Amino acid sequence: MKGLKKQRRIQIIVLAFVALALSTALMGYAMRDGINFFRAPAQVMAEPPGPDEVFRLGGLVAEGSVIRGEGETVRFAVTDGGATIPVTFTGILPDLFAENEGVVGTGRYIDGVFQAHEILAKHDETYMPKEVIDALKEQGIYQDPNG
Repeated sequence: MKGLKKQRRIQIIVLAFVALALSTALMGYAMRDGINFFRAPAQVMAEPPGPDEVFRLGGLVAEGSVIRGEGETVRFAVTDGGATIPVTFTGILPDLFAENEGVVGTGRYIDGVFQAHEILAKHDETYMPKEVIDALKEQGIYQDPNG
């Protein structure tokens, strides 16, 4: 009788371990496309990502780089002071999108051009995403608007 209880207890423990491993694997599989790493232009130039990798690119819209094409396609460049990456975006840009302002785009880096499928602009006159501020501080060009 004691052997049967011990065997049943081991079976339950093994089953619980398998269920935990399976649920962890399923959660990881479900989140694989939801994790987008942030990169500054200098980081992209130093270590270019593969064409299948989706990531977020952030920095300032380079002055004089915005070219509006036919239709909804817009070309511009994002810079962090250390490097500049050309960006293409097809869609409607946020109302607050402007040159020399903070921007974060989500997309892929293909053949030297970042092809964005989402563009986020600054929130108000002082807002800039933390990742953009950190990247600009690394380059030594960030100036705090509050002093």
